[in-house]
Amino acid sequence: MASDPAAAAPRAHHVDPPPVRPMVPRDRDEPHRVATPLELFFDLCFVVAVGQAGRELAHSLAAGHYGEGLRGYALAFFAIWWAWMNFTWFASAYDCDDVPYRITTLVQIAGVLILAAGVPRLFATQDLALAITGYVVMRLAMVTQWLRAAAGEQGEARRVAVRYAVGITVCQLGWVLVLLLPHGARPYVIPVGVLCELAVPVIAELRMQTSWHPHHISERYGLFTLIVLGETVAAATVAVQSAVDEHEELGSLVPVAVGGLLICFAAWWIYFARPVHEHLRSNRQAFAWGYGHYLVFGSAAAIGAGLEVAVESTVHKAEISETAATATVTVPTAVYLVTVWFLHSRHTKRGVLAQALAPAGAALVLACTAFGGSGVLAAGLVCALMVAAGVLVHSRESRAGA
Repeated sequence: MASDPAAAAPRAHHVDPPPVRPMVPRDRDEPHRVATPLELFFDLCFVVAVGQAGRELAHSLAAGHYGEGLRGYALAFFAIWWAWMNFTWFASAYDCDDVPYRITTLVQIAGVLILAAGVPRLFATQDLALAITGYVVMRLAMVTQWLRAAAGEQGEARRVAVRYAVGITVCQLGWVLVLLLPHGARPYVIPVGVLCELAVPVIAELRMQTSWHPHHISERYGLFTLIVLGETVAAATVAVQSAVDEHEELGSLVPVAVGGLLICFAAWWIYFARPVHEHLRSNRQAFAWGYGHYLVFGSAAAIGAGLEVAVESTVHKAEISETAATATVTVPTAVYLVTVWFLHSRHTKRGVLAQALAPAGAALVLACTAFGGSGVLAAGLVCALMVAAGVLVHSRESRAGA
């Protein structure tokens, strides 16, 4: 793979970037590689779409439209996650921080905002036009990035970049054709489109893998998880505030608020308890870890949606039972705990007790569903106890190792 010592050196991200810089691979071992201000701005704008998807999911679940809500959420979140992930890995390999790169990234941001504007229509009437338009804008901008990468590469590395560009383009043509199909046919065609999108990296990197920076990748995923958890807290806060303003039932909302806050605190704690970049040694490990974050991000955002539903249930605005409302919190919380444990927590745990904490905690969180209206508080207490037990076990292991 081509390399350039100047390109491999740490780059300062100035206010005024160079007009044009050769797009060549970044050094996998580059020191002090961190997320850039542009990447942070990218994440914040993508979380706007995450928030839209979460709010629409909450409305669907509160109305008892489980199937429609979950299908819409899964599709919207796939579009958000897939576009975010593709950009993140590309940037880890080729970020050159020049004017064309910045402009193309801003076009992708515009695309996700168009997608976010289309999310309510996707849920309400299955109108895909605006959402697909935003998605296609993001992905075609990614095509131009890969074509620039191809221009700076040689040999097999160049062919990898070209295959990415061609594959993404073909997929976008497919999504445009979906809009021409009858509404009844779309549910059968959309999964095919998703599989085609997932197949592009597999086919493109069949003979050679693109470069990426382990610490940069782990930091990017961690930051997005952090922002999604922040959106979850914000959504729950707004829901509590609205309920208090309309019903003045602060006393009955306190257990939901406390339980939700404990869940969010625990979600942050277990994700960032150990650094994970040392586990990302190979493409096989890193890609499985990266793809698995669809469930991490999706469940983290769904916790916020569930807390909104629990608040509505508490003030008798939801059209579902208290037990069902509690399940909208406990189920995504359990999914989050198990997924984070499986993806990276288990790789730093030693001993049966340490390994069993997260799966056992997830099972107990699910069991809290049976408590009905007080289930969210019970789930929050379980999460807090799980974190406390993890700290004690780690402290005991550290003393024993010393």
